[in-house]
Amino acid sequence: MIRSIAVLGAALIALPLAAQDMSAFKTGPVFEDFGPHAPVKGVETFEPDTELSHSFDVAEPAKDGGRNRGFESAARFINMHVAHGVAEENIRVAVVVHGKAVHDLLSAEGWAAHELEGENGSAAMIRAMLDHGVRFIVCGQSAAAYGVSKDELIEGVEMDLSAMTAHAKLQQRGYTVNPF
Repeated sequence: MIRSIAVLGAALIALPLAAQDMSAFKTGPVFEDFGPHAPVKGVETFEPDTELSHSFDVAEPAKDGGRNRGFESAARFINMHVAHGVAEENIRVAVVVHGKAVHDLLSAEGWAAHELEGENGSAAMIRAMLDHGVRFIVCGQSAAAYGVSKDELIEGVEMDLSAMTAHAKLQQRGYTVNPF
C-alpha cells in the first residue's frame, strides 16, 4: 500500500504542469497600470447594490525593486469587481502591512534614510490606491522593530498599534480578511 502511494506520488510529480495563459488578464477599469484580472464565464456581473469590505494582510516585501504583490492583489480585487458591476464606491479595501513589507510603504526620503537600494517600486501604486480610498495601515510593532517612524511613510499611510489591532478594528467595521 505504501509503495503504491509512493509510485502514484512520483507519477503525479512527473506530470507536466500546464502553462499559464495570461492573455485574458487586463488592468482597469479603476487602476489602468496594475491589478490585472480576467473575466470569468458564468460570473458576468454582480447586483448593483453589492457591497464589499475586505482587508489584505501583507508581510512579504516586494522583490527586486518591483511592486509588492500583496498590494497589487488589493488593486486586482477592486479592478475585477468594478469590471463585473460592483460600484467603486461600494468597495472598501484596507491593506494591513507588517514584517519587512513595512519598507514598501516608505516615502522617497524614508527609503533613503533606511539606506535601501534603488527606489521604492511600490510607491506610485500606493499613491494611486490611496487616491481611490484604499487604506494602508502599518503595524506599529513591525515599524518599531525596523526603526520606521510615521513621518517616513508615504503621505496618507496610517499606523496602528499592531497588525492584530488593525485587523480587529476592521473586523468590527465589517471587513473580511483575505484568506491568502
